[in-house]
Amino acid sequence: MHIEEADFLLENYRFDLPQEQIAQFPPDERGGSRLLVMPRTGALDLRHEKFSDLPDCLPEGALLIANNSRVLQARLLGTRSTGGKVEFLLLTPLPLVVEMAKTDKNGGFSAEAEGLVRSGGSIREGESFDFGAGISVTVLESGPFGQRRVRLAWKGDLAAAFAATGHIPLPPYIKRPDAEDDLSRYQTVYARQDKTGSVAAPTAGLHFTPPLREKLAERGFQWAEVTLYVGYGTFSPVRNADIRSHRMHREYVEIPEATALAIAEARAQKRPVIAVGTTSLRALEGVAELCGRVQAYTGWTDIFLYPGRPFRVVDGLVTNFHLPESSLLMLVSAFVGRKRMLDAYAEAVAQGYRFFSYGDAMLIR
Repeated sequence: MHIEEADFLLENYRFDLPQEQIAQFPPDERGGSRLLVMPRTGALDLRHEKFSDLPDCLPEGALLIANNSRVLQARLLGTRSTGGKVEFLLLTPLPLVVEMAKTDKNGGFSAEAEGLVRSGGSIREGESFDFGAGISVTVLESGPFGQRRVRLAWKGDLAAAFAATGHIPLPPYIKRPDAEDDLSRYQTVYARQDKTGSVAAPTAGLHFTPPLREKLAERGFQWAEVTLYVGYGTFSPVRNADIRSHRMHREYVEIPEATALAIAEARAQKRPVIAVGTTSLRALEGVAELCGRVQAYTGWTDIFLYPGRPFRVVDGLVTNFHLPESSLLMLVSAFVGRKRMLDAYAEAVAQGYRFFSYGDAMLIR
């Protein structure tokens, strides 16, 4: 793939998108979205399909890798002692918070964590907030863009406490409060309860339904899973004029041995590996970059994929349409070429596709 200096400039990752094409709600029925099918190489022969027809669009024998992390109701709303409103968004993956927890003399728990704390007035280090359900947050240190190091205190099961008082952290481009329907619709059908901790959904997976999963299995497509606890940094814009200077946020990854073996087997049999979503792709490529291949792994990745960076594992991708100037747009541009991707996006805009988390999907094969 030919790489140009223009591929490294932030200004070249902009595109025009009418506001009305930014999906504010999921489709009426899960899986009722459209699917733009795009070849990874060769002529830009775009096909307009329905997501329910995915089995007819996948390459034969494909192994699909999906992210089974579950979205935490990580957004807490409270009131300061002054009477002003305060909002907290937990950024540290929930399993790590629980792992670091210390027990206090009253039988409660506490741990240091990273989070976003926002309020109408300035926030002091040492200030504490009560969010109900036994959860309190004390600010320890301030960081950039509203990030804080905090001490999180709670009683009982932390995931249950967040579920009792928290809100689904919808992305900032969805201009409405979260609703009861979002509890299920901003969650994949295969999200595992014991993998709760993401602050954003792996949105390519939102299109899958149990009947579609069954159809894929009947057609002989293999399915394996990874866990990547999606961080809020996935929505952070790239701010560097030269994208190579961008520092990617870290995310916590778990690759099971069974998934590593399934990938090795697919490779040996020359069957394509299709990542369901950029989060699955980052998990696989991040571990391959660290270890030389995909193997069982638990730890962090901060891989940033942009044009010129290699792909060691993934042959195809199911994904949604991404924000202008975002690291995710740069990732898919690295996968197929920046100009090809922007041409495909221009066609999607012209054809009225719905964009971003609750929007339509692409298959790159």
